[in-house]
Amino acid sequence: MTATRTPLGSLSVSPLSLGGNVFGWTADEAESFAVLDAYVAGGGNFIDTADVYSAWVPGNQGGESETVIGNWLASRGNRSDVVIATKVGARPDLKGLSAATIKAAVDASLTRLRTDYIDLYYTHYDDESVEVGEFLTALDDLVRAGKVREIAASNISAKRLEESLAFSAREGVARYVALQPHYNLVSRDTYEGELANVAARHGVAAVPYYALASGFLTGKYRPGTTVDSARSAGAAQYLSTDRGPRVLQALDTVAAAHDAEVATVALAWLAARPTVAAPIASARTVAQLPALLAVADLALTETELTLLNEASA
Repeated sequence: MTATRTPLGSLSVSPLSLGGNVFGWTADEAESFAVLDAYVAGGGNFIDTADVYSAWVPGNQGGESETVIGNWLASRGNRSDVVIATKVGARPDLKGLSAATIKAAVDASLTRLRTDYIDLYYTHYDDESVEVGEFLTALDDLVRAGKVREIAASNISAKRLEESLAFSAREGVARYVALQPHYNLVSRDTYEGELANVAARHGVAAVPYYALASGFLTGKYRPGTTVDSARSAGAAQYLSTDRGPRVLQALDTVAAAHDAEVATVALAWLAARPTVAAPIASARTVAQLPALLAVADLALTETELTLLNEASA
């Protein structure tokens, strides 16, 4: 991957954000370290996790991914070379966005990450029982204390995002610089429209999750195939839609023209969308990384982008 960087508030991030949801889940610590090493060696610097990863696994309580990343940072001594993003509000024992929850959660995340600051701190899910002023003031306190460099939102409505940005402007507190929406070639209405318009209007960068639709947009899920993956049920559902196979066909066409992987093309389409700074994709093994990192070097033509737009409409 070419070591290009995109500004995200005061941060500077690589064209692909590495998803940390698999660390401590489908990738053990040794595998996770290998993936993280290869990602950085390939030019990446933007690692995404959350305090809830991976509480859904029996025996886990959340924080496993942060712990793996913290151990890796400590062993490699490279904290200042990477941008670490994590999230607050979804961990079972620290749900919601009250000021007290945010204060407790950030300290727990910092401990697991073995660092004294988080580069990008997301509200994981909006908590409409809390006024935007309460959680933005709490987040601003973290920025002023040096515990957090920039703040961002994931899973928030256009209305609440607009309200949050207005509060930050009015009160002079930290403002959201990024938005993490569910967005990919087979799920466009989860971002496009009002939410994307608010982001564009206020200069908020999008860092989409499910960029490869749980693996569906890697092209390995085809009619009649069986894939051994923890996420295969989620990915295979797209085959039963009209859009899924149509998108795969368009991806195959573009991938063949560039001698590229299907996953690379899917990420390149996303990277070319208005407001998108860096899509998020995870790799369970080092072998899965090259197709993801290659997004930095693949520029799609207007004709190719139109083909993918029409197939995914």
